[in-house]
Amino acid sequence: MTELSASAARFVLDPAFEVGPVDPRLFGSFVEHLGRCIHTGLYEPGHPAADADGMRTDVLALIRELGVTAIRYPGGNFVSAYRWEDGVGPREHRPRRLDLAWRSIETNEFGLGEFMNVIGKLPESEPMLAVNLGTRGVPEAIELLEYANHPGGTEISDRRVAAGDKEPYNVRLWCLGNEMDGPWQIGHKNAEEYGKLAAAAAWAMRLIDEDIDLVACGSSTRAMDTFGTWESTVLEHTYDLVDYISMHAYYEELDGDRDSFLASAVDMEAFIEGVVATCDHVAARRKSSKKMKISFDEWNVWYSSRTVGQPPRPWAENPRLLEDVYSVTDAVVFGSLLIALLRHADRIAIACLAQLVNAIAPIMTEPGGPAWRQTTFFPFAQTARYAKGARVLTVNVLSPTYPTAKHGEAALLHATAVIDDAGAVTIFAVNRDREAALPLEVSLRGLEHLTSVAEHAALADDGDPDAANTLENPERVALRPVDGTTLEAPGSANARLSATLPPLSWNIIRLVP
Repeated sequence: MTELSASAARFVLDPAFEVGPVDPRLFGSFVEHLGRCIHTGLYEPGHPAADADGMRTDVLALIRELGVTAIRYPGGNFVSAYRWEDGVGPREHRPRRLDLAWRSIETNEFGLGEFMNVIGKLPESEPMLAVNLGTRGVPEAIELLEYANHPGGTEISDRRVAAGDKEPYNVRLWCLGNEMDGPWQIGHKNAEEYGKLAAAAAWAMRLIDEDIDLVACGSSTRAMDTFGTWESTVLEHTYDLVDYISMHAYYEELDGDRDSFLASAVDMEAFIEGVVATCDHVAARRKSSKKMKISFDEWNVWYSSRTVGQPPRPWAENPRLLEDVYSVTDAVVFGSLLIALLRHADRIAIACLAQLVNAIAPIMTEPGGPAWRQTTFFPFAQTARYAKGARVLTVNVLSPTYPTAKHGEAALLHATAVIDDAGAVTIFAVNRDREAALPLEVSLRGLEHLTSVAEHAALADDGDPDAANTLENPERVALRPVDGTTLEAPGSANARLSATLPPLSWNIIRLVP
């Protein structure tokens, strides 16, 4: 790709042209009863860093640093056979169950009350609960809502009071099932069946608490045969009853095709735009002025192909599942996916990185031992820090391209930018060229108040694109400063940023008044 990167990539920033504000919920994450996400991840009584409730304070500190907002719970695939009642009340009375989704023994030692305890220790985070519409239905959904949000004085809400939580949880975000289009999902349904069930559940839940926000299940992936028709049918039943339609997407490098992997966000943006088009088509057909928003409540890099064809595992508690170790290359793709979400902030109001700890996660732990940051931790933490509550500016990139087997010609530069209330501008940019640095020129129109470059840092590695942070070497990869970035003619109509993006890198460039 070297010869294609000789010319600079360019774009223009102008505060008169905005995509829209960034909803803080776009920086959500996901905690599922999956592998070691909870046990020896979030929760490990007896660990040297455990607090009086058994929660790992070292992990909680990293979650705060990550900047996570909404946290989705308890699944995921797990929720579609889950009995929420099993995870409340005295621990000694909670039943052990087979978890069919992840072929594990579920002890139910950690349940809704424990999850809300975690939320209470994370001031910036709010809960996002999923109800089981796989093996259960409307009665169980409204009972869970009553348990969580009703003040008391009824048999179900008084169970919460008896468990020690006198005040209601006041959970605002609720998912109406999970991936109900997927044949792998326990109790999966066709679009007509699910649409009717989701509408019935939504209507009943709003009778208990009219202020909740509801998410209907969209397609599990863009590759589903039912993609598009699923959303259309489900929204015909639920459009006036729900606030969001969900999206899920995971990406991995397959068959050594790294060039296509680096352009994964091309697929993600096409997926988003397809769902938006379907939502707007349904609205037009219904003559509705309501604009349906998107909850992209599962996204990540996940090497799921590594688990295909493996023999069934023995039933076990908290097995080590999906503990992908992320490289510099993975983090660059991950950062590009974040850029894709921001570029559609006018329609994406919620997004959840799946998962939060140990299972395909930015945070890893060892039982009885340390916790550390994976490479993907850094793009998420920096983007959350500077984009949360800011406004996304329109970015139309002019960039050299390169060929990919999966996505055709893809731009070497993938970028977006935000402006905060103080007038500071932050640019997030990925150079997909694996061999050469990429010159970048940004024209700054109407941004005469910017006076200096406060920071240019990159996640890259000159020597090893497969470098990763591990238990043995937890700080091998981190953000590094980039020299030579300049702001030319500041304070004038001809202001221009000049920078050089390292090969195969995710970059953050901050311009301040």
